[in-house]
Amino acid sequence: MRALILGAAAALLVAAPALAGPVSLKANPVDVDGAVTLGDVFDGAGSAAGVVVGRRSGPSVVFEAGQLQTLARQAGLDWANPNGLRRVVVRHAAAAPADAASPSAAAAPVAASLAPAPVRRSAYADRIISRNDIVEVLYEADGLRLTISGRAEGNAAEGQRLAIRNLQSGRVFDAVAVAPGQALAGPAARTHQFAAR
Repeated sequence: MRALILGAAAALLVAAPALAGPVSLKANPVDVDGAVTLGDVFDGAGSAAGVVVGRRSGPSVVFEAGQLQTLARQAGLDWANPNGLRRVVVRHAAAAPADAASPSAAAAPVAASLAPAPVRRSAYADRIISRNDIVEVLYEADGLRLTISGRAEGNAAEGQRLAIRNLQSGRVFDAVAVAPGQALAGPAARTHQFAAR
């Protein structure tokens, strides 16, 4: 009986994914072929580096942080998300900024990065949203705060206006680009656009 129990326990250990230990988000997650893998996103992915977690059809793709945690866990990896990120942007290697030095450059917490801020004139010329990117749009007015996802209908640098197509209704509305994969709509968008000039 003891041999049977020990055999069953050994079988369970073999069948369960081996926990490779904690992994950390890469400072600048990129992929080269459109198939985004755990190795593209995390440092220390080990044998799970080749596990595909999504497809990139444009210059970038945005993942929900919770979704990435679940996919990593299923592959035996542990990502604690110490910075409390809500979104992670993975870019095509050719389109990624060369000077990204921290995870916040690739995937900032939505609440912090969507706040209107003064824009450097040099940043205005650099594209941060490309056509067909999935964009998180924040609308704020009179104490109301809504967030929706949409698809960019064009390219935009920080502080530039662009058209966004609502993924649920199909309607197109104007917004202002504020960060990779993020935009503002409503009165806050006008303030941010004028600050960029």
